[in-house]
Amino acid sequence: MTTPRKDPEFARADAVAGLAREVDELRRAVDPLRDVGGRVDDLGQLVGQLTDAVAALSKRPSAATAPSWLLLPTDPVAVERTLGELCAWLHAVFLRYPDGAAALPECWLRHPEVVEELLWLMHAWCCAYQGKAASVQLAGDWHDRQRPGVVRRIRVNAGSCSVERHQTRPDWDQYPSGAAPVPGLDAVGAIARWWAAGRDDPAPEPVTPPAAIATNGAPHR
Repeated sequence: MTTPRKDPEFARADAVAGLAREVDELRRAVDPLRDVGGRVDDLGQLVGQLTDAVAALSKRPSAATAPSWLLLPTDPVAVERTLGELCAWLHAVFLRYPDGAAALPECWLRHPEVVEELLWLMHAWCCAYQGKAASVQLAGDWHDRQRPGVVRRIRVNAGSCSVERHQTRPDWDQYPSGAAPVPGLDAVGAIARWWAAGRDDPAPEPVTPPAAIATNGAPHR
């Protein structure tokens, strides 16, 4: 006799209920330690917030697009909600993988490129496992290609970083900076005119900045 498949919504609700039970057991376990101070209370509050975020994420229908951390609206409430969902997902999924846990530095929140990577990876996971478009093929691609790729790039971009490197000190002038300036902005007008009216001709010759001419002498032709 074939066992009927569970409704996806029921399965997600059952998973969230199981998580809630685990959280309740954790809270009961830490109750005897209340006299050690406010840290336990803070931990309980954080666990509750993560539980709510996981529940909200599990109820959200999967989508083919992901929000961009780099272009997120400048609304502190929306930004904090996005981070809350991401942190809950990291705890529930990403950090279950030893290479992911090893690659993620403590200062990852201070690296916009890392948050961007993790945000789209979370939404790729949602597409692979939730909603009508979920499939074994998408899940396999997430495991085989997407997750290892993100782990590799995190190691390259921030793997050797630490919280201390972000602290501005008199003896430290190499801490990570913000976005790099776009090179070649002075050529935008010339390139626009060339591409609009003469793209089959050679590109316009670069103009040497006056400062470079003064430093190095006349440019070579």
